[in-house]
Amino acid sequence: MRHVRERSLRGLTSAEVEERIEHGDVNVSMEIETKSVAQLIFENLFTLFNLMNAVLAVLVLFTGSLKNLSFLAVVILNTSIGVIQSIRSKRMVDRLTLLATKRVVVVRDGAEVDLDLEQIVIDDIVRLGRGDQIPADSVVVTGEAQVNESLLTGESDLIRKKPGSKLMSGSFIDSGLIYARVEHVGADNFVSKINNDAKYVKPVNSEIMSALGSIVRFASVVMIPLGVALLFSSLHGTYVHSDARALGTTMWGWLVQEISAGRVPSAELLSTAGALLGMIPQGLVLLTSTVLAFATFRLARRHVLAQQLYCIETLARVDVLCLDKTGTITSGRMEVEGTYPVPVQGGEGSAEPDVSADVSVLDFAVANIAWATSEDANETLRALLEHYGARDDIPIEEPLVVVPFSSARKWSGATLPQGSFVIGAAQFVLDSEAYAEIEHEVARLADTSRVLVAAEVARFSDDGEIIGEARPIGLVAIRDEIRSSARETVGYFNEQGVTLNVISGDDPRTASSIARVVGIPDAAAWVDATTLDTEAKLDAAADRYHVFGRVTPYQKRALVQALQRRGHTVAMTGDGVNDVLALKEADCSIAMAAGSDAARNVAEIVLVDNDFSSMPAVVAEGRRSINNLQRSASLFLTKTLFSMALAAICIAFPPYPFTIVQMTLINFFCIGFPGFVLGLESNRARVEGGFLSNVLRRALPASASVVISACLCMVAAVLFSFSDVVFSTMCLVTTSAIGTCLIWRISRPFTPLRCVLLASVVAGLLAGIVGFPDLFSIAHLAVDEEIVIALIAVAGCALYFKLARALDMRPARLTRSATGFGRGVRVRLGARGAPSKVTSTGSLARRLARRACSKLRSRGDKAAKRSAAASAAKALSRARAGEPVGSDRRAAGGCKRVVKSPQGIQVKMGHRGRDGKRRPH
Repeated sequence: MRHVRERSLRGLTSAEVEERIEHGDVNVSMEIETKSVAQLIFENLFTLFNLMNAVLAVLVLFTGSLKNLSFLAVVILNTSIGVIQSIRSKRMVDRLTLLATKRVVVVRDGAEVDLDLEQIVIDDIVRLGRGDQIPADSVVVTGEAQVNESLLTGESDLIRKKPGSKLMSGSFIDSGLIYARVEHVGADNFVSKINNDAKYVKPVNSEIMSALGSIVRFASVVMIPLGVALLFSSLHGTYVHSDARALGTTMWGWLVQEISAGRVPSAELLSTAGALLGMIPQGLVLLTSTVLAFATFRLARRHVLAQQLYCIETLARVDVLCLDKTGTITSGRMEVEGTYPVPVQGGEGSAEPDVSADVSVLDFAVANIAWATSEDANETLRALLEHYGARDDIPIEEPLVVVPFSSARKWSGATLPQGSFVIGAAQFVLDSEAYAEIEHEVARLADTSRVLVAAEVARFSDDGEIIGEARPIGLVAIRDEIRSSARETVGYFNEQGVTLNVISGDDPRTASSIARVVGIPDAAAWVDATTLDTEAKLDAAADRYHVFGRVTPYQKRALVQALQRRGHTVAMTGDGVNDVLALKEADCSIAMAAGSDAARNVAEIVLVDNDFSSMPAVVAEGRRSINNLQRSASLFLTKTLFSMALAAICIAFPPYPFTIVQMTLINFFCIGFPGFVLGLESNRARVEGGFLSNVLRRALPASASVVISACLCMVAAVLFSFSDVVFSTMCLVTTSAIGTCLIWRISRPFTPLRCVLLASVVAGLLAGIVGFPDLFSIAHLAVDEEIVIALIAVAGCALYFKLARALDMRPARLTRSATGFGRGVRVRLGARGAPSKVTSTGSLARRLARRACSKLRSRGDKAAKRSAAASAAKALSRARAGEPVGSDRRAAGGCKRVVKSPQGIQVKMGHRGRDGKRRPH
């Protein structure tokens, strides 16, 4: 056996290495890499929004009017913001990606060589010492070590590894020296398997993004038929007033002649392009990118990296936050919660007369054992060293005998000139009688901490075993170091109504105790995930518990999915490889910068300073962004809606009322300028309702009022024979008046900034209309024309306020269905704080069939009620007339019984027997 071990430590020969390289058994890097700059530019450049604007730009280029290409500035700016933000996030993540180990010591041909991680092959013998990261899944050949697997399993305790023990790639050697044989390389490694499962594109769960996408898609669908029809109508109008029609030339023939002669129908193309441009929510897309970009910059100053713009909004809408214990609530280190001396012979004074009376036997013994075994200190001993390192009143003696910690013994000890002492797990140090004396105190402390007992013994044997009876001198409580800001941050989310779950790979009792300390509600109820061996059990546990321990990476993901199926918006925090799958699945994922590379790469938000207290700032930025965007988006959507409606109307009743330069005036003072000012101000109100529904609630009244006012202007222009210029001016003035009313309404409650904004809008519109009539194609109006405009403007404003108040008074829906791919969930909101009920809507076919059956049942019930009412009326009239009712009538075959009840008179029908005759009840 000795010969085999020596041979194995000589490692592979050069020929064996070459053979494995030829077979592809090499530790190829499988790390998750960030996207390249070219990929980021491609994703931000080739979008449906940019395509729509590019088509319009081509139409304008045909006319040769380059000044009308100014709208492309918005497209370029919006794309630039997206590209810059994406590249900035990529570079910050790349800077954070620092591998603990880049090279490893491997034994080959009997000698130790230093190699890159990618040069390792299967069956290589690697040497791993304190602080080394395990490069590949391996098996210990010789030596012993304490291994930290917290980034992989979430378990904070160190794991003792000895010959034959498995080592997982990505974990760290905490102490000791071992030689291990590589079992898996590349994609077969544990870390690589987790990463591969996380390599899929997760759809962004953003209401704002979904709403913008819906608006852009709707506009793209509507623009094509409207644009073609509007262009045809404009060309036909020009053709009708030309000489070609009188000469018998068809419209298409006339158009070919004009183009052949080099006369492009510029006016018609520009008019159509102007109408279509109004349908594209350019400013809204730019405003959204700008507001969210400003939010990421503000968060960056707080050491928070938002790797995706829309994740800020998602976190503000989160109603369930899943916390990983290690690295999130705790710092990942241990700390001494307290020391508790117990009475011993001679009192609780010093161990020897030359030791200060202020130093207890417990403190003296524990401090000296910690210093004596500090060369191979684990997390527990390091916590003791840090605790006693600040005290200079405890004398440190030269130990006569040192017994280091052993996972088999569960204690460590030392013999000092004053006596022999040990510290460790009480059950392994004390006999049953001595343990019974302190069992109650141990149980009390164990509720929130890991409890060690310090005891005095007679001496140690040559094998390091205790000789004589161990007499307890005190207890030491050690716990995970809880972040100082954890309680305050947890309290903030509790106040906001966010449900908090602790999902940890650690012992559930430890996770529960820490959760109770920081104030997580219902933390006393915990579950060991090893008992959740079926999907049904895990699904049921998601409703019942808020603390989950011993959770595997795949169970973490399943818990997130179970919460999402219940209609929750779920956020997940984590720092280890074991959190990657859940982080990828969550609606919003948050990682610590000090965690694993994989966790940082898949997370949407990275806390650069590893401080969980930054989370409220992220929520505040999300609220500012959503609430301000909802208010400002109503301005932009108003223009989109009334532009579509007017374009459709003007197909039959040309011309289109607005020129491009007039739309510029409206866009700036009624939409763009106020939208950006309102979109960037402070706002921490809670997010209520859906984004699109809130926006439409504000935009629809204004859009409808503009369209109706334009139709009134159209009628007035026909009745009073106003020119096209006067008609255009009438529409511009009435639209500006309604736009000002909309800004006034969404600016309430007024602040000094909003008052200045409203005054600036009014002043700007008046200056443009009155001061620059030629620039904006404003007609010089007669008195009667001014009166007509004033009347229509007042009517339009009054109509807007009436419609807006009607929509505000309309109650919100209490049932909302979110469907996709023919299936969805229905959320019934409880009244007055009652819990919500989430049910499945089923497939599309099932919903249609259910709806049809419901209608048939409803018709049947109504017919039965009418029949019963008629029968009751007849029976009542007979009873009043003295005719036989009930049993007397049953003999005649009536089988009906009229009775009185608290609800009134009821008719009870008999049932039919096997002979087909009706029987009484």
